[in-house]
Amino acid sequence: MNKSKIIEAIENFVSNYLAWTIGITDDPEQRRSSHGNPMYWHDWKADTETIARNVEKHFLDKGMKGGGGGGVHPNFVYIF
Repeated sequence: MNKSKIIEAIENFVSNYLAWTIGITDDPEQRRSSHGNPMYWHDWKADTETIARNVEKHFLDKGMKGGGGGGVHPNFVYIF
């Protein structure tokens, strides 16, 4: 997916940025497990790693929790 489509999809789930965590990964199933299998998990495959990183930064700047990491070539964006 491109940047605008992922941002739009995330905006459909989120009303309070401070209540959500965003991240990027190259393995969403493993990452979900490492976060304790949160009930409210959503992920999207970005067309490129750069898009994934830009989407993550966009929402970190809006107040979502999150941080570094992501794997070798993270092209999935996830929220929970």
